[in-house]
Amino acid sequence: MATIDLIVLGIVKKEPLSAYDIQKLVEYRNISRWVKISTPSIYKKVIQLEKKGYIRSTMVKEGNMAEKAVYSLTEAGEQEFKTLMLGISTQPINIFLDFNAVMVNLDNLPPETQKICLENIASGIKTLKTNLEQNITEKTSNPQIPETAKAVLHQQYLLAQSIETWLASVKTNLITTTAPSQTDSI
Repeated sequence: MATIDLIVLGIVKKEPLSAYDIQKLVEYRNISRWVKISTPSIYKKVIQLEKKGYIRSTMVKEGNMAEKAVYSLTEAGEQEFKTLMLGISTQPINIFLDFNAVMVNLDNLPPETQKICLENIASGIKTLKTNLEQNITEKTSNPQIPETAKAVLHQQYLLAQSIETWLASVKTNLITTTAPSQTDSI
């Protein structure tokens, strides 16, 4: 997947790191919350990128620790990084939200179950916002976090706020359209 390639190449472009250190950086920066990337995919990707000649490994031993492979970008990797940056930045923007599968099927449920589903989604959005707020607070004053990474955190927060507002209007519209009218009770 090109986005995983780009994430790994971009991290190694800044500094040579082991696959473990790349994975820890992805975790620390919460990259997996806004790009589909998993720990196993990072390790597989490092091997693939090395086979393609985009990164090279150097065995390093630090103190009493076991030897580990530290990866750095090659000239071909620099070119691939640039190609991916330009290529991905020109692609159409898609926003995939897994809960939309629930949304498009809500009308197949009775009103009480619809309400439960909407509350579950609202709870998930609230948790996301709380996590983003905490992340923004922790990382805003950290000079090691690039401004562009901080901007992505703010982007994610704004999206969560927008989804929260949208969801409230969906709930209101759903209640209005599913509420029994007074003539139904006669």
